[in-house]
Amino acid sequence: MVLFKRKPVKYLAPPKVENDETEVWEIKQTGEIFLDYESYLARIDFYKQRRFICQITGHSGLSFFEALKSELSGAQEVEEAFPEALKGPVLRRVQFQTISRINTLVDLIYDEFRADYYPGEAVTVQVVTGERLAGIVRDKTSFGAKILPDGTLNPPYSRYLVSLDDRPNEEAVVDDNHISRDRKIFTKQVLRSFIKNSVTRDSWNGAPWQVKHDLAKQYHIDTKIPPHLFFENKPIDKKMKMTQVRAVVEIDSNNGNFQEHSGSNSKLLQRDPGIEVQRNKQNNSHHLIKDKNDLSLISSQASNHLDAQSTSQPPYISHTFQVYGPISKIEPRPINFHNSTFTFAPQPILLQSLQPPRPPQLLPQIKYPIEDLQIRPRKEGFRRPALKFLSQDTPSNNFKPSREGADIQMKSVGLLLETWDTLNVFCEIFVLDSFTFDDFVEAMQIYSEDIECELFVEIHCAALKMLVASEADGGEILIPLLDMEEESDEEKETGQPSSISTPAHGHQPELRGRTTRSGLTRTDFIAQPRKSHRAAEMLAEVNWIDRLRKRNFKDGGWQLLLIGLLYQLSKIPRYFDVCNALLKELAPLDLDPTPETARKRYLQLEVNLRIQVLEILCMLIVDTKAVRTYMEECSEQMTSFRKEKIQWQRDRKQYIEELRVLNEERKALLPLNTPSSLSPENGTLTKLTVGEVEIPDPVEDDFNETDDDLRQIRTLRRGQDRALERKRKREAHQDKIEKADLESKQPKHIKQLTKLSKEIKKKQDLIAKCENEISTLDNDLREADCPRTRLLGRDRFWNRYFWFERNGMPYGGLPESSTAEADYANGCIWIQGPGDMERKGFIDMESQLQAEYKEKHQMTVPERKKLEEGSTSVYNAYQWGYYEDPESVDELLSWLDVRGCNEIRLHKELKLYRDRIISNMEKRKKYLKSWDEKTLNSGIKRMVTRRKESSINHAATYRCLAWRNTMAISEIGHLHSDQPRVRRSNKKEASLSCTKEPDHPSKAETKGRNKKNTVYR
Repeated sequence: MVLFKRKPVKYLAPPKVENDETEVWEIKQTGEIFLDYESYLARIDFYKQRRFICQITGHSGLSFFEALKSELSGAQEVEEAFPEALKGPVLRRVQFQTISRINTLVDLIYDEFRADYYPGEAVTVQVVTGERLAGIVRDKTSFGAKILPDGTLNPPYSRYLVSLDDRPNEEAVVDDNHISRDRKIFTKQVLRSFIKNSVTRDSWNGAPWQVKHDLAKQYHIDTKIPPHLFFENKPIDKKMKMTQVRAVVEIDSNNGNFQEHSGSNSKLLQRDPGIEVQRNKQNNSHHLIKDKNDLSLISSQASNHLDAQSTSQPPYISHTFQVYGPISKIEPRPINFHNSTFTFAPQPILLQSLQPPRPPQLLPQIKYPIEDLQIRPRKEGFRRPALKFLSQDTPSNNFKPSREGADIQMKSVGLLLETWDTLNVFCEIFVLDSFTFDDFVEAMQIYSEDIECELFVEIHCAALKMLVASEADGGEILIPLLDMEEESDEEKETGQPSSISTPAHGHQPELRGRTTRSGLTRTDFIAQPRKSHRAAEMLAEVNWIDRLRKRNFKDGGWQLLLIGLLYQLSKIPRYFDVCNALLKELAPLDLDPTPETARKRYLQLEVNLRIQVLEILCMLIVDTKAVRTYMEECSEQMTSFRKEKIQWQRDRKQYIEELRVLNEERKALLPLNTPSSLSPENGTLTKLTVGEVEIPDPVEDDFNETDDDLRQIRTLRRGQDRALERKRKREAHQDKIEKADLESKQPKHIKQLTKLSKEIKKKQDLIAKCENEISTLDNDLREADCPRTRLLGRDRFWNRYFWFERNGMPYGGLPESSTAEADYANGCIWIQGPGDMERKGFIDMESQLQAEYKEKHQMTVPERKKLEEGSTSVYNAYQWGYYEDPESVDELLSWLDVRGCNEIRLHKELKLYRDRIISNMEKRKKYLKSWDEKTLNSGIKRMVTRRKESSINHAATYRCLAWRNTMAISEIGHLHSDQPRVRRSNKKEASLSCTKEPDHPSKAETKGRNKKNTVYR
């Protein structure tokens, strides 16, 4: 079967041909039929791609027809080479095997069949005379294992009746040791090819191998799959296995002692079956006498069967666990077989059937990592570092929220992070300079009309531009909005928007009641929905999509466009509630439906509702073609980066091997007492050999000659320069002669050492270059990994840890950003609470499971969470906390237990990025501190001079006002909020238009015109 992307090629189903005279096209090799020539050519082009694999030979890079031809010829060779007598038994053994690796399956079948022979197979036998004769197996008889009276075990064996080829009238009966087959007939390679050609397997994990139907029918093999091997029953089977886990023996993290945890009604753990059987036997054959003076285990059958040997039995029952050494005193006590690890009988026991003591069974060793919550809790007081919260409604009552997030609610923190991450990861698509998370939070909380925050305005305008293309680009709607033409036609006919008299969920209310005028009037009054906003009136004379095509963002334009978008989305059921709540604030009933109202209401809109608006915009933009194309390009870049990285890794490996050989040669040339780190590069070996050689100093002679030359050519033009040039040439020539003289006087091994040292230095430089390139490619891979935000990991309570600089963006933001001096992007580690499924399955478990967990660990999971996390915890996925101090990172690393499956991964990621995380945290502190100092200084100036209060103090108070969208100015020539400039062909008209403009370009715009286009990432 030909493979494509490691999966069998599926042929197209034949189409229905209604008329026999219809012209069709057929691919003879596959039998596929096509009704049109275009689909036939498309399928042929697909088959001609060199991306197919021959399943029999394993050859790749073939076209479909080449792979099919190779497979047919290979299958024929395999059919001819493999013994016919073995095909049925081998296929019967392979049927429904769940071993996924074909090599492992081949090894299993080969070991089982290489010493087994079947009727009809050509073999070679060794007769009594010692001759080796060829023959055919006629019959086979198998005998099972047999236990002899003395206790020895005879292994199973077979007898074969073989008809001899050269002796037609004779037959031989031989055993396993005197029969063999040709080594070339049954080999692993032939067996592997036969199995691959005869069986198929689904792609899901644990799928059984199935013999092809024609072969199964030929060799009478059952094709009915057992129920437990169906894909639907695999989760049930896995769950049953998980409930039958062995008894977990854990190491006490405090003192290192082994402890066994197994309860009488435990569903989490299972006892050792050997201990359980022995305890059951003891409970069935003995009864317990609770008299203190005669406390003993008396057998109900031992008193009638005493003999001489019974008195010599040891005075204790042999248990799985035994304590060695003298036992000073054992107080008589009732024995509980379920809770006691070591049990002893206080008096001798005389049993006829008592076996000799078994050797002590060793405690099973735990293989870490295991499930995090199955690890024993640590000492009290070792808690996770305290979290900080951005929102006002913190999960902890005794925790004070941060100053930056005084108005932010906890439900909005996740949306705020998601929006900031989307805008920064796809900043090249939005044409936005990168910005820090702190500036973003500050910009979202500015409500003053006197302050125009460029960051706040540019984010909204850039996001709106992604919804509809401009008029110059065709004005195409880039997201699946509702059809506006039908709505506008209805508005023209009725004179008012149709959605006012129609519920948002799209169905007309049924008219109930009498068919009288008063009844109809009453039902019409009931059917009329309650009016909650004036968005429809605000958009009655404005087509917001046409206005967005013209990029009309000034004077409340972009706020009006947002209202139009929200009103359009409110007709979709899943957006109805959130959009109506926003429209009530932006277009209230008590204000006039004008663009000025939209502008003022959005300035007064609280930060949590602003976050909802931006989150809706970002979620719509993520589904656009531009974002999908960008992610595909990044994926292709990552593929090329990986290939390049592999090549550099190969080169580095080669250079390291060459360096090792050179170091061994150099070590062999060094004297015995010379340390291996000594090299001729530092001049030590050279001084040992040429230290006594006098090196003449030619400076004095050159100086005298130079003076004479200067006196002779002083009157010439530029004579002094020529004299200095001649002096430099003489010095270089003299140095060359001296160097050659020194090298000629050096011993031969010193010359070789010098040469080796130079070669070693070259190899070291090449290795350093390879490592530098690999590091650069790793960073490029990290920045190009933009489809999803990768988390650092999860802890034992299934909290998620995020460091948003982990992927998709540079560590410090774009290097050409207007706020690049901050040199960080987010600067915090964010912790999200567990999801609903994780919380219900691992933390808030059922009462019975909580009781079992408490029996094992002396506390429930919620109690353990409160104990180990302290007073600052997050309980669901809508709650977020963060760390901003470098000390918290180190404390978190110490708190994590690497014996758990979750925390070993989290610890690895944190340790990998620790230095970079701490560096960004320190840069964030420095950046915020510098602006706090500027704020204090601006406050002093405000007290001295009140006239300069408006512009200067605002810019010094708010960090976000320093942000400028230099990328937009550089690439499109203006800010997103500005109207696109009309290019005129006549220079004179252009100059006149420039003189009429009242506004002059800013410094940022002038700088952006002169700056070259830069491709980031």
